[in-house]
Amino acid sequence: MPNRRFADGEVVMGRWPGSVLYYEVQVTSYDDVSHLYTVKYKDGTELALKESDIKSQSSFKHRKSQSSSSSPSRRSTSRSRSRSPGRPAKGRRRSSSQSREHKDDKKKIIQETNLALLKPSENNTRRYNGEPESTEKNDAACVILEQKLKPDLDMERVLEQYSLRPRKEEKKKEEIYSEKKILEAIKTIEKASSKPKELEFGGRIGTFMLIFFLPATVFYLLLMCKQDDPSLLNFPPPLPALESLWEARVFGVFLLWFFLQALFYLLPIGKVVEGLPLSNGRKLQYRINGFYAFILTAAAVGTLLYFQFELHYLYDHFMQFAVSAAVFSMGLSIYLYIRSLKAPEEELAPGGNSGYFIYDFFTGHELNPRIGSFDLKYFCELRPGLMGWVFINLAMLLAEMKIHNQSMPSLSMILVNSFQLLYVVDALWNEEAILTTMDITHDGFGFMLAFGDLVWVPFVYSLQAFYLVGHPTAISWPVAAAITILNCIGYYIFRSANSQKNNFRRNPADPKLAYLKFIPTATGKGLLVTGWWGFVRHPNYLGDIIMALAWSLPCGFNHILPYFYVIYFICLLVHREARDEHHCKQKYGLAWERYCQRVPYRIFPYIY
Repeated sequence: MPNRRFADGEVVMGRWPGSVLYYEVQVTSYDDVSHLYTVKYKDGTELALKESDIKSQSSFKHRKSQSSSSSPSRRSTSRSRSRSPGRPAKGRRRSSSQSREHKDDKKKIIQETNLALLKPSENNTRRYNGEPESTEKNDAACVILEQKLKPDLDMERVLEQYSLRPRKEEKKKEEIYSEKKILEAIKTIEKASSKPKELEFGGRIGTFMLIFFLPATVFYLLLMCKQDDPSLLNFPPPLPALESLWEARVFGVFLLWFFLQALFYLLPIGKVVEGLPLSNGRKLQYRINGFYAFILTAAAVGTLLYFQFELHYLYDHFMQFAVSAAVFSMGLSIYLYIRSLKAPEEELAPGGNSGYFIYDFFTGHELNPRIGSFDLKYFCELRPGLMGWVFINLAMLLAEMKIHNQSMPSLSMILVNSFQLLYVVDALWNEEAILTTMDITHDGFGFMLAFGDLVWVPFVYSLQAFYLVGHPTAISWPVAAAITILNCIGYYIFRSANSQKNNFRRNPADPKLAYLKFIPTATGKGLLVTGWWGFVRHPNYLGDIIMALAWSLPCGFNHILPYFYVIYFICLLVHREARDEHHCKQKYGLAWERYCQRVPYRIFPYIY
């Protein structure tokens, strides 16, 4: 058992969580189990700190005296000048006075240098908002800056002793000079430390394999759904001829769909909102008109149906549409990476700036690639793929009616279309909420998101409807009612949890949210410990999984293929949850540890 270093009532220097600033605190108690000190700041704030975050006051005084002491050569110069027999007494007094001023000024400048490093500018919002920052890295940066700037500042003061210019002018020039040197050094350190230390998705080898594995998975699922017996034992499925996978007309239809959605995105309808601050403090503007675009798209599709356009053409050429989307997403990814090579350092994605070509190509090198005001990532996130999912489901419904000579679609197909339509409309209606997700704020736009938005979402998420066309499943009304109730429960958890979080972020002081309790953090934000977020850490993920199960149940239990989406969704959300845990632990520090103690379950209550 480790010995206790600081006693109750002892006045020490405590680090403020989420930063590298130390303040004078008083130790009030010590927990032998968690080995945490409870300390009290001068403003009355009480926090639990680790022993590594506490330092004695003597260590700070020793550091200050070392940094403010003069070098031996300067002390000898000062002594020799003060003892000059030709120098009058007044000059000696003036020299002594100047020496004291120099020491005071030097203390002040070195202190300002350290503070400037810790809070370089108001625009550095990542540190201001308490984004992940290594303490050891900042301590090393302070030492590097002090060693780098000390010779220049010492030389400037030596020249100042022999200068006849006014003292006020010299101090002003010295402050400007030191500030420029500090900012230059900070930029150098930030540039060197901006590369991610940990690589996700298996690093370079894992991302290289995923570039081929993801398209292969999509084509395998679609080929299996076409089989009379889509059992996993029938592997591999019969492969079609390569020339049958490509048709120029299908690719043209896909391009028409993509650019039609781009046109709707550019329409001057809907409000314009600002996103979260970037690393340089700038906020990008986004036009929120996804729901209007969906209405216009529905009107266009309704017009085609009125003029008897065969929408089940999409079902007949479904594999060719998937290939066209995959080819387009690959071309888009190549364009995105090439243009990112000319992007400024502050516009690169935190997780896609590793310096490895394959990894950065997959995860996305540039954070927010734009052509003028057209944001490519934001556009692809909700428009062509998500809306395409709904209209692919509609095409499958019409194909089922035509192939099986039905006047009405099956009850199973109606449930699948209705549940997934509700999910998409909800996303478009609450479009503004996507601006705070990791896809927008953290992930770059590369192959991962381009393929996911344009291929995976429309062609894998519609797997249940595609399956039901070739494998109709009859269900009774009581079963349909039970599945509907299950979907409603999942949707209620998903939507109420997200709304609770978004309302609290927007206005924590709202009287309607007075019943919610939270843990304050060093970033100024709070961690909810009541409501849905006090039930599990990610209640929105729980609602997602329940809905995914409800979407698959209408397909019956003859084959596991329709439940691939549920399995995939669980794996995806567990991966996202792990990323969120790592991010929040770095961002909120001890406050996140306290939150995890209060809310021990991550997604599934009493299970995980």
